[in-house]
Amino acid sequence: MVTVYYEERPETPTIELFQNSLLSSLNTCTPGGSGLEGNNYLPELRKDPIVGRWVIISTDRAKRPTDFTRDEVKMKGGFCPFCYGNEGKTPPEIQAYRPNQNGGPPAQRDTPGWSVRVVPNKFPALGIEGNLNRQAEGMFDKMNGIGAHEVIIETNDHNATLATLPPKKIEDLLWAFRDRILDLKKDKRFKYILIFKNHGEAAGASLEHAHSQLIALPIVPIYVAEEIEGAKQYYIYKERCVFCDIVQQETEAGIRVVAENDDFLTIAPYAPRFPFETWILPKEHESAFENSSSHMFENLAKAIHVLLNKANQVLDSPPYNLVIHSSPTQESSNEHYHWHIEVMPKLTKTAGFEWGTGFYINPTPPEEAAKFLRAATVEEAVVTG
Repeated sequence: MVTVYYEERPETPTIELFQNSLLSSLNTCTPGGSGLEGNNYLPELRKDPIVGRWVIISTDRAKRPTDFTRDEVKMKGGFCPFCYGNEGKTPPEIQAYRPNQNGGPPAQRDTPGWSVRVVPNKFPALGIEGNLNRQAEGMFDKMNGIGAHEVIIETNDHNATLATLPPKKIEDLLWAFRDRILDLKKDKRFKYILIFKNHGEAAGASLEHAHSQLIALPIVPIYVAEEIEGAKQYYIYKERCVFCDIVQQETEAGIRVVAENDDFLTIAPYAPRFPFETWILPKEHESAFENSSSHMFENLAKAIHVLLNKANQVLDSPPYNLVIHSSPTQESSNEHYHWHIEVMPKLTKTAGFEWGTGFYINPTPPEEAAKFLRAATVEEAVVTG
């Protein structure tokens, strides 16, 4: 497990869990499809249309929101390096949004008065200085651990969460993401930039003050590479973007739609790895997050606000991971890939079956998850700031 700045690291799942219910249901079903002891339901195998990954949906023992035992996200208090007045306890800031009071001179760096603040990770997973120095070690390959690791402090309010921020504040955060991506793209050593958020200790967060992280990598990570290659092959075969086709089909079917606005569709994907996994997809094709328009950022902020508040209602404010998947830095405009956000509540754990097979066991069909989330009502937020 990599030590990261006051917090989260690209997460290492713990071992154990929900496979037992699925495996027992497999054991009670005959190959012909008729279950024993009155069990007439078989688990369902579903294939992800992008990467070709299969998942197992445990249809006969479907878990409702109240069936999950989850780690509560609690505010513990104590010293926080991200709070007002503690700017000197973090590395020097890279960027901050501060209002320019009455047209006066810009505020000093590393002082209070900010609304969003970006700092280097105090314990970075990768180092910013140096060359990659790619080399072989016999048949093996290695290089220096070059990259950037930054923390985006989402708000100056220690008790706020991304879900409780008004959409305008979330929009400011999205602009900060964009600014940092555009700056780091200038460094040709970096091939991919990942924005992610761990909310709650069970999701990998070690500090409770709301923040996201950015890691710039000298390689394209395997999960993203699989998505890109799958999307590319789909485009070669059909001359269409697979994500655009998903948006169109899910919009027409409606059964897995959680919410939508003018620019974004939020769905429970057809073959989700995790219960209540959701995706936010642009309705119009766009390959890179940083290429989005100001109007899109406005509506993306609203989509995030709605989804997280629905999840809080349905799942009792669960810990979660949020990731932004976008095109690689040197291929930020293309016809086959489509940037999107994936949100994964931490309701189950990954164990030996998943590690050994690459299959994921999901005890909640996405149609059921979408139904619960869709039914949750979210009051329109007051736009402030």
